This record gives sequence, structure tokens and C-alpha cells, in this order.
Amino acid sequence: MQIDFSIFNPKARPLLGLDISSTAVKLVELVDNGKGTYRVERYAIESLPRDAVSDGNITNLESVAETVRRAWKRLGTTTRYVAMALPSSAVITKKIVLPGDLREQEMEIQVESEANQYIPFALEEVNLDFQVIGPLPSNPEDVEVMIAASRKEKIEDRVACAEAADLQPVVMDVESFATQSALNEVVRQLPNNGVDAVVVLADIGANTARFTFTRNDEVLYTREQAFGGGQLTRDIMRVYGMSAEEAEALKRAESTPDNYDSELQQPYLEALALEVSRALQFFYTSTAYTQVNYILLAGGGSLIAGIEAAVSSRTQIETFRANPFAGMATSAKIKSKRLQEDAPALMVACGLALRRFDQ
Repeated sequence: MQIDFSIFNPKARPLLGLDISSTAVKLVELVDNGKGTYRVERYAIESLPRDAVSDGNITNLESVAETVRRAWKRLGTTTRYVAMALPSSAVITKKIVLPGDLREQEMEIQVESEANQYIPFALEEVNLDFQVIGPLPSNPEDVEVMIAASRKEKIEDRVACAEAADLQPVVMDVESFATQSALNEVVRQLPNNGVDAVVVLADIGANTARFTFTRNDEVLYTREQAFGGGQLTRDIMRVYGMSAEEAEALKRAESTPDNYDSELQQPYLEALALEVSRALQFFYTSTAYTQVNYILLAGGGSLIAGIEAAVSSRTQIETFRANPFAGMATSAKIKSKRLQEDAPALMVACGLALRRFDQ
């Protein structure tokens, strides 16, 4: 079987990060700003129709493709190459150890052989890729290799959406990997560049909160919990008789009904802070670590006013909204205040846009 699932090997060319989440399409374009720095050239967010994407699966290809097309037009770029990502739940990843002296073709054969043990599907039904991470610390003659595999249909759906919008996918990443790339940009902004700090990224999606605990770029622990910003959206729709689009707009509006804060927003923030606290307890009981230094909030469910104070008050840990663009320059056409507000929801799109600069 040909190994052609190009998670790990983009070509050096202009590239957009295209994130299709459950509620919106997000596009980010980064350019080289010289001396190893980046500039945010453009970005766009376009809301998806309700249930066009469900549990990471594209259920209405036409609607998603049309939304991608609108987002690309709003972006105002000529670049059509895109890096996309699959939900982590759609990808099987596994680290294996192989002899370091294998040629690439020999390594492909070994990877296929190893993959058979871990993938519960016929290899003809999956796309498979691998990347050599580096020598094994305990035995430098061997190398650690990351395998990634996904059902072909999962990839084909996303590729079809991009191609229907006249875009050309050249990279298919994994959302958790893309988020990690953006997280590295955020951690560098912490005191002492975040060296030796234990950081948790709380990525609050529409229906799921994913917690990633890291230290010095190493992932220590991950956990998903069934909680998301969709809960507040549904409450707003129920109480005020609004559509999903109107409810999403109200969540970020400066002016809200009199009872909104006490009856809807505060209970949501308290529930979210409790979920973060629960994730911390799972981390402490599952690892040898007893302290987290920083909590970073990301995802569309983190864009609520007062969220940092609520989480910090509950956990007694310094809490920030994640902004992977804070250390980057911005083009004149971008409104910096708006980008700062949108940044926590752009982690995956930013991580994908960074693939342009991979060696």
C-alpha cells in the first residue's frame, strides 16, 4: 500500500490554515516577517449552518463547501493551497521503535507491518503516514517513529469540501498536532519563555472540552470531557427563543438582556471552571505532578467575558486566553483588537498555517 497520508510533509509554498470545526470555518494566512518571525497577513471566520458538521464528521458537504468558499472570498487572498486537519478522534496515532539504519523504503515496509497490529481496519481502507521523531534516548541506534492512520473516507470528505471551494489541500494534519504547534507559540510568551512550566491548554469546543497538559513541548497528559460552549448557546435559544446564529452573536455582544448575566452566563462560567478543576484533579491523580503553573483557554467556548477570572478564582492558578499571534506582527488590514478577541478560537487554523514554515 502506498503511504500517501501527508500529515508530516508539506512542500514549501504559500499555504493557508483551514480549520473546519463544528460551528465555523476558520482561515489563517501567515507570512515570513524575517529573522525567524511571522506576520499575520489575513484571517477569516465564517459560521457554519447548524449540524453541517457533527461530532467531527461532515454531514452536509454542500453547506460546508459553500461556507469555505465564502470564508476564502472574505480572506481576499490569491493563495489556494490549504493545510487541513482531521479531528483527533478520527486518527489513530502510535509511537514505535525501529532500527535507525533503515532506508526509507525499508522503513515504510516496517511501518505497514507494525500498523497492522494497531489499526482495527484493513490497510486498504486507511491512509497511513509516519515521521521519524529522533534517536531513542535509551538506545541511540534505534529511532522513535510516529505512525498516524485514518479511514480514507474521513480524509476524502474534507478534501472534497476544499476542492468544491476551488482550494487545493496539500497537507492533512491532526487537530491535536496543529493545536500543539500554536500552543508552542503561546508558551513562548510566558515568563522565562515557559521553560519548565507545567501548562494546561483547555480547548473548549461546542460540545467537548479537551485538556492538554504540557511541559517543555512534551505532552504529559490529555483528557476530553463532555462539556462545551454549545451548552450556553442552547440555553440562550431556549430562554430567548433565538436561532443558533442569534444565540452565538449574543454570547459576544456588549449589550445583553438584564437577566442574561445572572441566569445564563454566570452559571455557564461556574460549570466551565468546575470542568477545568476536575481535569486538574485527574491530571494530579494520573501523573507524578502536583502543580500546574498556567491555564490557557482556547476554542470558541472560551470567548465569554469573565472566563479568565472565573477559572482563576476556582483553581487559584494564573489563567489567560491563549493568543498564538501575540508574538507576531500583523498586517495593516487586520484589526488588532478583533484578532485578540478571536485568537483563542483560531488555535487549529494558526497551527495549520504554521505548516508553511516546516523544514
